Amino acid sequence: MKKFNIYEDPHRRFNPLINEWVLVSPHRAKRPWQGQKETVANDERPKYDPTCYLCPGNVRANDEVNPKYLSSFVFENDFAALKKEEIEFEVSNEATFFKVKPERGISKVVCFSPKHNITLPEMDLPTIEEIIRTWQREYTDLGNVDYINYVQIFENKGSVMGCSNPHPHGQIWAQSSLPTQVEKTQNSLKSYFDKNSSNLLLDYLKKELEAKERIVIENDNFVALVPFWAIWPFETMIICKRHITKITDFTANEIEDYASILKFLTIKYDNLFETSFPYSSGIHQAPTDGEPHPEWQFHMHFYPPLLRSASVKKFMVGYEMMGESQRDITPEKSAQMLRDLSDIHYKSK
Repeated sequence: MKKFNIYEDPHRRFNPLINEWVLVSPHRAKRPWQGQKETVANDERPKYDPTCYLCPGNVRANDEVNPKYLSSFVFENDFAALKKEEIEFEVSNEATFFKVKPERGISKVVCFSPKHNITLPEMDLPTIEEIIRTWQREYTDLGNVDYINYVQIFENKGSVMGCSNPHPHGQIWAQSSLPTQVEKTQNSLKSYFDKNSSNLLLDYLKKELEAKERIVIENDNFVALVPFWAIWPFETMIICKRHITKITDFTANEIEDYASILKFLTIKYDNLFETSFPYSSGIHQAPTDGEPHPEWQFHMHFYPPLLRSASVKKFMVGYEMMGESQRDITPEKSAQMLRDLSDIHYKSK
């Protein structure tokens, strides 16, 4: 009988953050690709676009005029997924199969820069630090709203990720309930903390730093790694080394190091296929329900869809929809590929 080789043989890996498994099939990375190829977006854009809804001084779709902002700029989403209004609702006793409840919240857009033609990896560190301070202010302000119990900060980058405007921006959705993925994480973190009297992600990070196989970037305060249980081909996670439950706990040095790791991780992404690398990223942190959450540890996920080149993406279909998540290239291999890339953006060479 053949001896198991984790780098070559099909196997499942467990994700303790959400209590789910992922199927890893390393041998499939060698298969030829004759499937769909994405159109690579034109990366040449003007510094200012008079037709862009997000550029300074321009008129948005609802006829509001953007200020001529010089750094990050936040406004309530003109087409918000959540609404502030309180809605009268009577719980039905016949809710076994048709459960429903209103969801109240606030949706905001965060423009990262007045410049239309850059993304995070092309920004200087002071600009990224200002974005982080903006996230801190919004987390505090939205979290202090009496009906808001979770603040989700995220970015969709690139048209392949459904981003409808190339101007550098992210979003914040704050709501009264814990979103499904956050609730799964909350339950796992709490269960681990109650059982072990320690923090799941800090214990995991300690083991990753010992193994060093999946580390992409490390500085004094943060680590960017490919999780052992990663689903997307070049998925990464940023974890703070110190026990920090939320973004507002950062020291000045931690803001600087967080900005640095954001910049250099996204540079490596762009350098991988020498393209403006698409992804969905998001911060996971403690709920804003007023309760202490020692089980939480600030972390950030990056889920990029590209698989083999700038034009070939990973599809979550068939088995992934009907069975469970699956990946071909191992997390160890993708970590090595990212780790070995230059810290200098390919456009600057």
